[in-house]
Amino acid sequence: MDVLRIRRDLVDEIVAHARRDHPDEACGVIAGPEGSDSPERFIPMVNAARSPTFYQFDSMDQLRLHRELEANGEVPVVIYHSHTATDAYPSRTDVSIASEPDAHYVLVSTKDPDSHQFRSYRIVDGEITEEPVEIIG
Repeated sequence: MDVLRIRRDLVDEIVAHARRDHPDEACGVIAGPEGSDSPERFIPMVNAARSPTFYQFDSMDQLRLHRELEANGEVPVVIYHSHTATDAYPSRTDVSIASEPDAHYVLVSTKDPDSHQFRSYRIVDGEITEEPVEIIG
């Protein structure tokens, strides 16, 4: 079974971004070295949809991101976004746009102002598999 091993500071960055963008969904990537499963570099993205119910990377930002990752020998290890009114579970839309079979899809729910849910999934060929999260550091 897959496990997402992620540093505490990266978890804190994701949660802070989700809180900052609430009530809209926040989204972004944590990149890591190609061939590794180690999330290292936090890259917040703009939700071009500016929506409380779904997220969409700006197409120019996404193109720039892919070129940057390629130039650095990195891959998107984690793709994250927030749910502002529902639990941290992938929606049908989330599944339909999941195009990185090797990525960990992290969802943070900010529906409760005093706490958050932080969960990770693999989404491959439309199939959702939750995986344990091990926070290190």
